[in-house]
Amino acid sequence: MHGDSGWGGQQTHAGQQSPYGGQPQQQYPQPQYGDWTQGQQPGYDQQQYQYYDEQGPLHYGQQHAGQDQQYAAHTQQQYHQGGWDATGTHGHVPYAADPGDPYGQQPVAYGGEQPDFYGTEDAYPPPVPPGRRSPEPEPQPEPAAEEDHAFFAGGGGDDEDTDDEAESRRGDRRGRKPAKDKKRRTGCACMVVVLVFGGGLGGVGYFGYKFYQNRFGASPDYAGSGNGEQVTVAIPQGAGGWAIGAKLKEAGVVESAAAFVSALQANPRGKSLQDGVYTLEKQMSAASAVELMLSPKSRSNLIIAEGLRNTAVYGLIDKRLGVATGTTARIAKQEYKHLGLPAWAVNHPSLKDPLEGFLYPSSYAVTKGQKPEAVLKDMVSQATAKYQELGLEKKAKALGLDSPWQLLTVASLVQAEGTSHDDFRKMAEVVYNRLEPDNPQTYGRLEFDSTYNYVKNQSKIDLGIAELRKYDNPYNTYFSKGLTPGPIDNPGEEALKGALDPTHDGWYYFISMDGKTSKFTKTLAEHEKLVNEWNAARNKN
Repeated sequence: MHGDSGWGGQQTHAGQQSPYGGQPQQQYPQPQYGDWTQGQQPGYDQQQYQYYDEQGPLHYGQQHAGQDQQYAAHTQQQYHQGGWDATGTHGHVPYAADPGDPYGQQPVAYGGEQPDFYGTEDAYPPPVPPGRRSPEPEPQPEPAAEEDHAFFAGGGGDDEDTDDEAESRRGDRRGRKPAKDKKRRTGCACMVVVLVFGGGLGGVGYFGYKFYQNRFGASPDYAGSGNGEQVTVAIPQGAGGWAIGAKLKEAGVVESAAAFVSALQANPRGKSLQDGVYTLEKQMSAASAVELMLSPKSRSNLIIAEGLRNTAVYGLIDKRLGVATGTTARIAKQEYKHLGLPAWAVNHPSLKDPLEGFLYPSSYAVTKGQKPEAVLKDMVSQATAKYQELGLEKKAKALGLDSPWQLLTVASLVQAEGTSHDDFRKMAEVVYNRLEPDNPQTYGRLEFDSTYNYVKNQSKIDLGIAELRKYDNPYNTYFSKGLTPGPIDNPGEEALKGALDPTHDGWYYFISMDGKTSKFTKTLAEHEKLVNEWNAARNKN
């Protein structure tokens, strides 16, 4: 720099803060040639030079007024003390030129344009004095073009170096060759990229193929009608095509559930497939498995017919489970409160069997190995669901009954006395009419033979009236008025619907002439006439 007028050749005026340390800097005149606008100013014999170090301005040459302190100590001095102002002149203070500075012989007039000796890209920050300058670092060889990218140079794309790479560069600075061949690392990196992308493409292709096979390809399937090895498969109630196919696949009957579903949909009778126990063969084609399951030959369910009494149902369960006779009946008597009966079906007095009426007629998948409790729970659950569906609890009051338990009892009587589904509504009206305590025909007695047979656990039709009237039992409707203490069998859906929707034609009597259909009458005289006809026909045979 030339003088204290700043890097740009502009002088700091009094009152303006210097850029160095926030203190005003003492000013020294530049040599002048000619008149200045504010008066003649004496020039210097030598040009003043100023250099900078880390602490601020450093002057070389004679100090002003013989002082050897740094110029920072004079920041508070006024310029009128021999300084630079418009009324006086500055004392002539010669400065010796720095012999090491080649620019010391270049005087420049005040206000003139100073040549830029630092017009290079290294001109900022200000140059260091010659005595303090360090030698230039030796130039480093630039890396090859193909190794510019961090990935192919073996790096991970960040600024950290591995120990080997750092050692390699230290070796380069010492003039030694790198320890590893970078081209080899470049080849390995490329191979990794190829393997990764190749594996990804292979995975996508595999899953794409599996997706196509699952959606559009043919499902795996066996050929033929089986290998001769029989297997029993239990299909639960409400199972759909996929659930059935999964069961068959698990048992080894079909090769895939998808093939079974396709075959089931292709069969015109496929929608009629029901739950139950099926005896099939292993390794059957899906089409042959569907066809066999639709045939009665494969069904091995436990079938509970409409109107069966519990004593008969217990025997069927014992036989199917392979347990001792009486096992299921004993468990039913001991555990009936824990089998799922609704609240309205418990705590009724004088019952012969608390589960009567709740072993619902249907088809059940019962196989050896099951426990009687599980079978009974399934039956009670199905009965409860059906009674709730039909609305027994809601409709009992409208029919003049005290509870759904009585409505179920009426349905069991309808089931026991009716000979066909067409009879059930008329038979229900007979029950309701006779239950009226002041009816002119029976005066509150039902007088059904089926109730006496239930007590005796028999099914006779030739019963003497005298015998019936003297047997004292709450279930004997010839002896006791009103309904029996509870159901006398397990009514089916049609009998239940008949009890819920009876006719209103005034029927009081009925008789079956051929064992298949019944004839209904409104008076005792009409009924006795039909009885005589029936007796005459039986005597002829």
